[in-house]
Amino acid sequence: MNNKSDTEQKPGPLAGITVLDFSRVLAGPYCTMILADLGARVIKIERFGTGDDTRAFGPFVGDDSAYFMCFNRGKESISLDIKSPRDRELLERLLDESDVVVENFRPGVMERLGYGPERLAKTHPHIVYTSISGFGHSGPFSELPGYDMVVQAMGGVMSLTGWPGAEPARVGTSFGDLGAALFGVIGILSSLYSRSRDAQGARVDIGMLDCQAALMETALARYDVEGVVPTRTGDNHPSLAPFETFMAEDEKFVICAGNDTLFLLMADALGSPQLALKPEFLTNDLRVQNRKQLVKDVEEITKTKPMQHWIDALNEEGVPCAPINTIDRLFTHPQLLARNMIIKVQGENDRPVRTAGNPIKMSTVSEVDPEVPIKSPALNEHREAILEELMSGNGAYAPAAKAQTDFDSTHEDS
Repeated sequence: MNNKSDTEQKPGPLAGITVLDFSRVLAGPYCTMILADLGARVIKIERFGTGDDTRAFGPFVGDDSAYFMCFNRGKESISLDIKSPRDRELLERLLDESDVVVENFRPGVMERLGYGPERLAKTHPHIVYTSISGFGHSGPFSELPGYDMVVQAMGGVMSLTGWPGAEPARVGTSFGDLGAALFGVIGILSSLYSRSRDAQGARVDIGMLDCQAALMETALARYDVEGVVPTRTGDNHPSLAPFETFMAEDEKFVICAGNDTLFLLMADALGSPQLALKPEFLTNDLRVQNRKQLVKDVEEITKTKPMQHWIDALNEEGVPCAPINTIDRLFTHPQLLARNMIIKVQGENDRPVRTAGNPIKMSTVSEVDPEVPIKSPALNEHREAILEELMSGNGAYAPAAKAQTDFDSTHEDS
């Protein structure tokens, strides 16, 4: 599908791939944002009048939502009323020309609209149909609504987040949504690769709870082996030591000496090589068992000088370490700036918003100029351009009048 609207096709490995994005809020839009960053054309299908829920989420720049701009950059927007025959015809034409469908409604919503995966597998077998929902499209919980915090709680990560003896805590970002989005991208790319060999699309069914379980690292295996329920460990790694924060003279910082060699180097950097010779610290397993004493001994040293002194000394020895940056420091971080990881997005307002860029660095993906804002679409901004494109000059399709009915009047969540 040749893009004749005012969002230029970006170079990248997914150039030539068109994505119809029925999703809203975060998991689906983040998934399709990554596809757009990699060069795909993403056409966002929105409800008339309100569009994506996040258009109403703050903070705002004028009337533009910074939340919406961050995750819908580089996309096109068209509002459709699926109850209108003319808009259904338009959607059929878009499906004919598209490669991927992404939706994050509750199971059954797309089927009721007439665009479920089984129907499209028959009429549009080339399409990679991707559903992201709270619990997937099978199993006893499949009909339940799922938000990020719901699956964080149900999937166990909240029980592992926070300090011993304190209340469970939500991870500071939407870990449930973002994890599902990333697994969704993997499923889509794998299906597109498979399609390149057999010309057949595929069904990708992503459940947020499944993704939470998959991201539990070794917590499940630890319980199976030890019979002890893993719980909150604060700022340390349950299987490695030292792998936590330490107090310097002025502020806390992180040291991650995850093996015996790094521990020796850490002791040298701290000016206390004898620390590595203590019998209770000779192996990682012993250090984990004697973590309390280890932290006490290390902090007796680190509290004598400022944090930056220890960061410099540890880096000199090659020991992983870091300050605990607040978000404002990321905007001036030299490593992030060097890799164009702070970019600008812009809506209708003249003021751009700074956000994180694409972390996937590839020879086939042109670097974004961090000073040139990437456009996020106004609601229904690209309707006329898409209509003109689909008509291809033959006048066979007349633009439909704006309908007042929402795309999905039930407004069901993922």
